[in-house]
Amino acid sequence: MEGARSKRNLCDHPCVDAPKPTIDRARDLRRKLTLPEVVLWTAIRGSKVGGARFRRQHPVGPYILDFYCDALKLALEVDGEGHERPDQARADIARDAWLGARGIEVWRIPARDVLQDLAEVVERIERRVRREPPPPLRGPPPPMGEDL
Repeated sequence: MEGARSKRNLCDHPCVDAPKPTIDRARDLRRKLTLPEVVLWTAIRGSKVGGARFRRQHPVGPYILDFYCDALKLALEVDGEGHERPDQARADIARDAWLGARGIEVWRIPARDVLQDLAEVVERIERRVRREPPPPLRGPPPPMGEDL
């Protein structure tokens, strides 16, 4: 049936055609979430954030997204310290560009933020889901001539 969702892919988005090894690895990763991923998943699962439905460890092409909402074409990536290494940062840039070319917006969330201020992380996600502008910066503006 044309347009119907296949058993292999849970959405109709054309870029989710992932090779079988990627799908198998995603299944395995769902059983092995990191602590920050478990904490964030508990906060966003079941359409808790503005009604958005996220999937965990979702395969898209050759990549596996930590969390993905197909309706918003939004990926949430929880990045640990390893993502600060230059080689990993370059790989992340290439990955984000590949996903962006397919209409998927990638939000990178430091793992430490999830563990230290989950409420703020969830609030930022909620604002994005509702397409609200970000809140103003906290604190007074910089003195004249000292713009950021």
